[in-house]
Amino acid sequence: MIKIMPGVDSAASALQAEKVRMEVIAQNIANANTTRTPDGGPYQRQVVKFETMLENQFGIGAGAAVQMVRVGQILPDNRPPQELYQPGHPDADTHGIVKYPNVRVHEEMADLIASSRATEANLAIIRTARSMAQQTLSIGK
Repeated sequence: MIKIMPGVDSAASALQAEKVRMEVIAQNIANANTTRTPDGGPYQRQVVKFETMLENQFGIGAGAAVQMVRVGQILPDNRPPQELYQPGHPDADTHGIVKYPNVRVHEEMADLIASSRATEANLAIIRTARSMAQQTLSIGK
């Protein structure tokens, strides 16, 4: 199947990837103070890794391939947990140290803003392509 506007497909794939990124950021923020998970330790921040894939949409040479974006992996952030001295906390160890997630809310908010800007840019691409297609169709009228 030949697609008329492959740039829209590329922007749409980026929108889907950014949606996943925003969901992971929201999960990180929601668990910023979770000191105990089912695995037994504090919540560990997750990071989205994007990757590019080429999709040959026209069935001809390599020059016809369109770059798409997808989520390659969702990886744990390997930074150590934050340790605070809170002897009365239920999750404190024998020395009164509580391990908090390695989530920094200000860092998550900066990532969220960057993701939001990328989403806005990709939506602008789709809007512009749609407008151009409508103008092209009106030429024959």
